[in-house]
Amino acid sequence: MDTAASKEIVVITGAGSGIGRGLALAYVGKGDKVILADVSIEGLAQTLELIRKAGGEAYPYEIDLSRPEDIQELFKRVREEHGEASVLINNAGISPFKSLWELKVEEWDQVLNTNLRGAFLCSREAATGMKERGIRGRIVNIASTRAFMSEPNSEAYAASKGGMIALTHAMAMSFAPYGIRVNSVSPGWIATGDTAALSQEDHEQHPAGRVGKPDDISRACFYFTDAANDFVTGQNITVDGGMTRKMIYAE
Repeated sequence: MDTAASKEIVVITGAGSGIGRGLALAYVGKGDKVILADVSIEGLAQTLELIRKAGGEAYPYEIDLSRPEDIQELFKRVREEHGEASVLINNAGISPFKSLWELKVEEWDQVLNTNLRGAFLCSREAATGMKERGIRGRIVNIASTRAFMSEPNSEAYAASKGGMIALTHAMAMSFAPYGIRVNSVSPGWIATGDTAALSQEDHEQHPAGRVGKPDDISRACFYFTDAANDFVTGQNITVDGGMTRKMIYAE
């Protein structure tokens, strides 16, 4: 662990699994204090165990992002127990792919309220503290290549991630007077499970020659959250091995 680097307080939502867990381990690895936020107590415990084995510093908080009161309570507790966050990564998201003919209004609302409204409310809470304490904060929204291209039966998820891209540049303008930068990362296929189950064809369909890894997303976030990169705001980086730039024709 790089203990020489200045320690920041980094809040990561959806840190109980997948990309969020990878982000938590990566920021711990650079010496930051990481706040783990997730709806899954079991997932939080597993992430925390991995971090402690690595000798890192992290603190778990159970939170349902579809509940505004949970979000307010999270940032209140973080402020009281650890200090003001300087970095927020809005990573949490749910993706129940389901036929649009069968998708219930309540299910649509749950996806949008968790993925998009949750990111907005977390950002507003974090930016309020940053503004009041003069912290030149950084916010990164984890969007998706599904904001730009789709498979069938993904309407709610696609809408939430498309909204995330627009939310990013809107908040970047609103928070600019306070020195708070907002950017987004759009992952493509990122393997967070058993990579041995991937086929050679899975890898080779990517122009980069492989399926993505959580570390690919972490490195993009490192760029956006580096305090020295203060000329970059309102931007999106697509991390997908080139797939969204690949022309595909039926043979």
